[in-house]
Amino acid sequence: MAKYLQPEEIIWKLKSNFPGIRLGEEQDLIVKSEDLISIMTELKDNQEFSMDYLTNLTAVDYQEDFRLVYNLFSLTCGHSLMLKVVLLDRENPEVPSLSNLWAGAIWQEREVYDLMGINFTGFPDHPSRIFLDDDFEGYPLRKDFQWQGGRE
Repeated sequence: MAKYLQPEEIIWKLKSNFPGIRLGEEQDLIVKSEDLISIMTELKDNQEFSMDYLTNLTAVDYQEDFRLVYNLFSLTCGHSLMLKVVLLDRENPEVPSLSNLWAGAIWQEREVYDLMGINFTGFPDHPSRIFLDDDFEGYPLRKDFQWQGGRE
């Protein structure tokens, strides 16, 4: 049975196969978008990590970039991990979909697409609006979104 691991131990074990990852200020792993699927597959399938549960994913707009935040948990070992991907392209932000690894990612990726406009490559079909009408223009959780009409 795998043992409980701290984030520093997890990154140390991953570093040889994924030299581009780094430990962030909040004990999170900062991951390149192009490495996301490989790293997530390793974290899920390797029994040493057993990250079998994607608790949630969300996105944050920092004006100069978007950051996707993924929270994983191992039901077997009891350890958890936060990963972040920084997206610098504000015009066409995209990141690989995790829907093939965790089915629960489908609804969460749709929410991020709907409210932030981040595309998930490899998503079954294309993410569609989940909260807003299909003809709604813009992404209301972006810092540069301008409300038109409605309540002030």
